[in-house]
Amino acid sequence: MASRSCYCMLKEAWRWGRLTTPKSLHPINSFFIRHSFSLLARLSSESSYTEAQNIFLMGPPGAGKTTVGRIVGCRLGLPVIDVDDDILEEKWKMPVAKKLSEVGSERFLEEEGEALSDFSAVGSVVSLTGSNPLHSGTMQRLKSSGVVIYLDVDTEDIMQRLSRMKVNRIVGQGPDVSMRAILQYRQQFYNRCFDTRVLCGSGDTADEVAEKVLQALRRYQNSESETFVSTRGCLSKGTESASDAKYFSDVVIEGLAPDGGLYVPNRGFPKLEACDWLRMVGMSYPERAAILLEKCIHPLDVPAAQLHSMVHRAYGENFACASIAPVRHLINNQYVQELFHGPTASFKDLALQLMPQLFAYCLPQMCNYLILVATSGDTGSAVLNGFSSLSDADRQRVGVLVFFPEEGVSEIQKRQMTSFGEGNARAVGVGSDFDFCQRTIKRMFGDAGLTGHLAVEYATLLSTANSINWARLLPQVVYHSSAYLDLVSDGVVGFGDPVDVCIPTGNFGNAMSAVYAKQMGIPIRKLICASNRNNVVADFIATGEYDLRGRPLVASDSPAIDILKSSNLERFLFHASDRDGQLIQDLFSSLEKEQYFKVPGVLLERIQRDILAGWCSEAECLAAIREMHSRTGYILDPHTAVAKVVADRLQDRTCPVVISSTAHHGKFAPAVLRALELQCPTGTPLDQLERLGSFRSRPLAHNALLKCLRESGNSPHLVCPADVSILVDQVEAMIQESFCKVY
Repeated sequence: MASRSCYCMLKEAWRWGRLTTPKSLHPINSFFIRHSFSLLARLSSESSYTEAQNIFLMGPPGAGKTTVGRIVGCRLGLPVIDVDDDILEEKWKMPVAKKLSEVGSERFLEEEGEALSDFSAVGSVVSLTGSNPLHSGTMQRLKSSGVVIYLDVDTEDIMQRLSRMKVNRIVGQGPDVSMRAILQYRQQFYNRCFDTRVLCGSGDTADEVAEKVLQALRRYQNSESETFVSTRGCLSKGTESASDAKYFSDVVIEGLAPDGGLYVPNRGFPKLEACDWLRMVGMSYPERAAILLEKCIHPLDVPAAQLHSMVHRAYGENFACASIAPVRHLINNQYVQELFHGPTASFKDLALQLMPQLFAYCLPQMCNYLILVATSGDTGSAVLNGFSSLSDADRQRVGVLVFFPEEGVSEIQKRQMTSFGEGNARAVGVGSDFDFCQRTIKRMFGDAGLTGHLAVEYATLLSTANSINWARLLPQVVYHSSAYLDLVSDGVVGFGDPVDVCIPTGNFGNAMSAVYAKQMGIPIRKLICASNRNNVVADFIATGEYDLRGRPLVASDSPAIDILKSSNLERFLFHASDRDGQLIQDLFSSLEKEQYFKVPGVLLERIQRDILAGWCSEAECLAAIREMHSRTGYILDPHTAVAKVVADRLQDRTCPVVISSTAHHGKFAPAVLRALELQCPTGTPLDQLERLGSFRSRPLAHNALLKCLRESGNSPHLVCPADVSILVDQVEAMIQESFCKVY
């Protein structure tokens, strides 16, 4: 779907006759290329709930649709229709239960659908039957006349209610099918139909559920309130015009704000009640992800049912562990969250199996996009893998170009990236470090001449899948939340008890997503940032000074955090400074010009209240790997080992600490073999990985990683010198090869 803010601009352009062909667009107006002419027709016909429409309450039998519907109708002053009582029984002249017993489930469904074929009410609160969603055609007609609100009640609660109501059979339940099985079967139909969800807690009263329905309805109506701002924006409240507004679909596509800042939600994150979190304790990772992301993405940008489908595609059979991001006890009060079970064995998969789907959905139809990515190791292969899973139609309009430091990633990481050498996706080595790659990409985004040239000549726009892109960062909030819920589920903590989180920190995206999880209501006490000897973040947290003057990037055994410029620190400082865009603009302008800034003392105090930071040496990292394997049989990767050392040093042991295990140890086999004091094979990375696997330690070998190495071989790839102009040439060449020289 094209972005909503463009609607206002297109209407204005249409009015003044300024909408032209891409060839004649001036670079500063290349914004229009992003959006198709069909947007006017689509958005004109697509609207959120209005009072002339119906409110449909959907859910399983026993969800309380009838009772809640009456309360909502009374509160809104609207007529109430109960499909069972007011339509079916009136038409059939008999109770619904009797009809079901007479004709059986199959015939009942047919007649139920026929009974609603001429439904014509408007401006009413309508309580659907539990089986209405099984009629796809009927539900499509109903949805066209209103908004469908799903009363999502826990299956165990439904079963208890039905038992009290003495209901022992519902539509579709055969003689050999249990009540629990038929209720779970029906959930797939509810998930396809709803516009917005109301999560019902076990102890919620009908009045409380009705209030949640009204809140959900207000949010659905007020889609214009969920906008995004730049961390460097200095607009006063109320000065943003409709054409200035940025919505989720805009920021997914744009990636970086025009002023060089990063996008954040204008109103912050929604805070969930304890009952909502408790409801999610027994859920699977995809179920938790769908609910949390629905809270953060307005359905006008990505419809809730569509988002649900994306989430379940993202976290399906492509993950080696059914739990997706399981939490394991390590030692004492320490737990590791294993974030490496995805297809590329890195935590980046948790975001990048979903982000490409969001990007493709928000993508306008009129032009092509080239995704530019700088990687310190793991992001590159995760981006390439994620975007390669898109449909053929989407891949024809989206290219991915990854720049990585040729000597700054592990051999396995390099082979993973360079195995993608065909089609609209490739990785290019650069004779410099990650910071140069990232800085160069940001420079390209800020070069109006370049972006205008690419837009006019090739109808191609640039975007990014690094964690500066909001759609890349947002899914990471889910796994921090899920870790806490797993601890509650396992009885390690009661809900509300605090935990600390320790994260190996490079670009600060993983850490920032933990901050956002805390904003949503997860009781994270302290965020502990762990660095290797490139410890600029640890120094900054200690002193308030971000100092890059004369500070070289040093290669380490934990290359994914070999980063000196932590992009997402900008988002954190915006949050910690009470959203002071002018301050952020001043700080990061100083960093660009002078390689240095210092935050005010009051701000440093706020930072230090929430964050601890430390670093460890290479020797300490390898020693931690060796010690943990000796004591527990568990092999840490070097990044997780960095976090383990820092957690040991800084965490006070008064509550559990969750260590983010960001990669499978097999990706860094040479370092791990050295740590375990084993002779490192001189053979291929595959030999090294198989040597590690022979120990049968935990976690087990990563099969997707092994498969990639067996199939890829040593793929040749292009290596460029550290020259901005040469990297720009690579961008244009990629566009020419991928999208052809047209216009």
